[in-house]
Amino acid sequence: MAVHHTNRSTTRDLGLLLLRVGLGSALFAHGAQKLFGWFGGGGVEGTAEFLGSAGFEPPKLNAALAGAGEAGSGVLLALGLGTGPAAAAATATMVTAGSVHAPNGFFGQSGGYELPATYALAATALALAGPGRLSLDHATGHVLSRSALTWLAYAGAAAGAAYTIWSRRATLEARADAEDDAT
Repeated sequence: MAVHHTNRSTTRDLGLLLLRVGLGSALFAHGAQKLFGWFGGGGVEGTAEFLGSAGFEPPKLNAALAGAGEAGSGVLLALGLGTGPAAAAATATMVTAGSVHAPNGFFGQSGGYELPATYALAATALALAGPGRLSLDHATGHVLSRSALTWLAYAGAAAGAAYTIWSRRATLEARADAEDDAT
């Protein structure tokens, strides 16, 4: 039985919709944990406490940025609005989160970077594939998700993630040196 082109197109659009809504919902939930304490999260204060202990300075600002990056990109991805730039924000946030978990290896059950890596890859796949016809980007003529804007967002997001990871490492090294000096 041959599948007509329109059926493949519709199936592709439904698949992209499911991927966007699933990934976007999960990202939103993680961001809402950080920002509002929803779904068993620590809110900004609890997240800041953890991030401060993990070397992110200033911790409260980093907690707010991480929460906003996850929640904001999640909502936008689910809606298919600004899909490329939203995917860039999600990817940068997940790369930064993954760097915290990297010493634990890959698998999530060991505290590894499996989940943030999966989210980053899924977001990047959406940026490359596009949101599909069942999206606000399609309805608005992709005004907020043009190719150049997406690449610019990825460049900025990569720079931001690289700086955040570098800054965290510098903080952790300074703390280790201070502990060495104290002993």
